[in-house]
Amino acid sequence: MASSRSTVGMVGLGYIGLPTAAVMASRGLHVIGVDVNQHAVDVINDGRIHIVEPDLEALVHEVVRKGQLRATTVPEPADVFLIAVPTPFKADKVPDLSYIEAAAKAIALVLKKGNLVVLESTSPVGTTERLVQWLAAEREDLTFPGLTADEPDISVAYCPERVLPGKVIVELVENDRVVGGMTPQCADRAQRFYKTFVKGDCIITNARTAELCKLTENSFRDVNIAFANELSLVADELNIDVWELVRLANRHPRVNILQPGPGVGGHCIAVDPWFIVHSAPSSARMIKMAREINDGKPEHIVKKIHAAIANIEAPVIACLGLAFKPDIGDLRESPAMEITETLARSDRGVVLVVEPHIEQLPATLRDLPRVHLTSLSDALMRADVVVLLVHHQPFFAVESTDLEGKFVIDTRGIWQ
Repeated sequence: MASSRSTVGMVGLGYIGLPTAAVMASRGLHVIGVDVNQHAVDVINDGRIHIVEPDLEALVHEVVRKGQLRATTVPEPADVFLIAVPTPFKADKVPDLSYIEAAAKAIALVLKKGNLVVLESTSPVGTTERLVQWLAAEREDLTFPGLTADEPDISVAYCPERVLPGKVIVELVENDRVVGGMTPQCADRAQRFYKTFVKGDCIITNARTAELCKLTENSFRDVNIAFANELSLVADELNIDVWELVRLANRHPRVNILQPGPGVGGHCIAVDPWFIVHSAPSSARMIKMAREINDGKPEHIVKKIHAAIANIEAPVIACLGLAFKPDIGDLRESPAMEITETLARSDRGVVLVVEPHIEQLPATLRDLPRVHLTSLSDALMRADVVVLLVHHQPFFAVESTDLEGKFVIDTRGIWQ
């Protein structure tokens, strides 16, 4: 069982790994963060952060100052290793597990008998088993669960994160965790470790069920959003106000339709369902269709914008919001980004971007001559077409008089 004398190797210091490392360190664990990005390592060792997350920088500064957290590019011996590296997909939506494989090969060199290894990266079913194989291939002198009938030297488990960007520090501690072990003994040991810093319940299952559980959570949300987004397409075709439609339908005591939008973003909901589709393509038909509906929504919005500017000689388009969700600056897999980039590259007028949570345009937009990051007031004054893509809090204050004489496309329904 972990104690204040335990050392944890946190492999991956991104949006999940760094907050997890900082929270563990604040609970008295000695944490060695590992990342291949030298810049990230240097920034963290200076007590700063290279990502955006409320309250994280102060926490990192404190635990680094106390010597509870330090970062390096090379794994070092530890009692517990957590792996939180990216799991994107390659062409044709095939999961890319190369980051997990590289992490396994790196920590295998410093493993010792009695270690616990936990995979946290969102992964296709069976990835934890492959992790065991990658570790075993590097260390023939150690025994691993699933590959030996005896008590293994190394315990291996899967425990996915389930946190909300913008509230990661709180939810890492408060949320329940699903702990899937390669064996019941591995699950029990992993559960005892997580209880050293998690206040929520840590519920034990097997690794494959835990893997599918994380994918199921995000796929459930994706399917429900797809229903709302498809409903908005139907309403557009039939010239019906979808926002009024949803409000009326939701007055039924057993109906709770979500709000439609310009698509689905973030590194989880926009990606994870494809892992299920890849693992069970003939069975995951509704999940696949939901992904296609949500992936296609940005194209529908772009077509509406092009129709709005068709008769304007030199249109000015204001795109309000780039983030994938409100009131943060996270642009990962953002449909707002996709829509804005498509407009910018179509060379149809000037695109004014309003994103209060960034200080400069992302690299994909920065060098395009007709794209400018500006203030909300400037965009509203100059634009012929106003497109609300993200419901950031400042955008709720826009008055109807600010929109007079402009073509308005409100993808979030906040100005209805």
